[in-house]
Amino acid sequence: MLTVYCLTPAGLKRLEREPQAPLPEEALWLDLLEPTPEEERQVEARLGIEVPTREEMGEIEYSNRLYEENGALYLTATVVTRLDSDLPENAQVTFILKGSRIVTNRYVNPLPLQRFANYVERHPTSHSSAPSVLAGIIESIVERIADVIERVSRDMDACSAEVFSRERRSDGHRKSQRDFRRLLERTGQSGELIAKARESLAGLARLLAFVQQSSANLPQDVRTRMRTLSKDVVAMSDHAIFLSSNLNFVLDATLGLINIDQNNILKIFSVVTVFMLPPSVIAGIFGMNFQFIPTLHKPWGFAAALALMVLSAVVPWAVFKRRGWL
Repeated sequence: MLTVYCLTPAGLKRLEREPQAPLPEEALWLDLLEPTPEEERQVEARLGIEVPTREEMGEIEYSNRLYEENGALYLTATVVTRLDSDLPENAQVTFILKGSRIVTNRYVNPLPLQRFANYVERHPTSHSSAPSVLAGIIESIVERIADVIERVSRDMDACSAEVFSRERRSDGHRKSQRDFRRLLERTGQSGELIAKARESLAGLARLLAFVQQSSANLPQDVRTRMRTLSKDVVAMSDHAIFLSSNLNFVLDATLGLINIDQNNILKIFSVVTVFMLPPSVIAGIFGMNFQFIPTLHKPWGFAAALALMVLSAVVPWAVFKRRGWL
């Protein structure tokens, strides 16, 4: 789909056009979303550029993502998408800055570009040049990544509070029932998000540095915005690294608590075995088929055997409890 935004006296306006209609001269922003070959050829013929394919956009080499060719600036950024799902993804968005026009080529519809398009419709006079549109879209992407980092930070605070909580029941015993499986799932999802955010920030840092060092004729206000964005990206990258290390700490702590709980369960089984061993020995002795067994013909013999079994189990329990082994 090809969406055309034209610069009018009233500002930047979306143009309603037929699919086969020629591109107008006043077109400022050409937005390609999952473009057809015909739409790609139309844009290439109108601006004298070559629109990268989906495979070329996915290349990780620096030279394939950021370069100048025939007076056009090609910039490919990584954007975090599908944040509300269990499987967030990183997708590529390519910006082509050619003279007074800008082209965006993408095969996903990330929220930052949707927000920017809605903002342009509400404030048509806010962006009157191609570099300004580029800066606005990058700002929207950075804001979205900031939302991701804030979300991960909140999740990590909640997980830390749950892992290291000292909540106690009314009877004074420590609350030991915790859903460690859910904690591990939340920690894993946060780790996936922060990893994708760091990948996106790394790409944006390179993109912003390349734009500022390129030969593109950027207005002074746009260059100022680019420098501010570069500082924001660096600060957010540092914070993302901190969250990543904190996430690893919470993950290690959770796995340690799981091991402690497993050891406690094994200890309980071992203690129960110790408790039941003396009664088993006593029952074995009194269950032997001998003719002469003390207390065998006494009326209190059976009760004495049961009492001795209970006593042999209670005494080890009391000793273990006194020594703090339970």
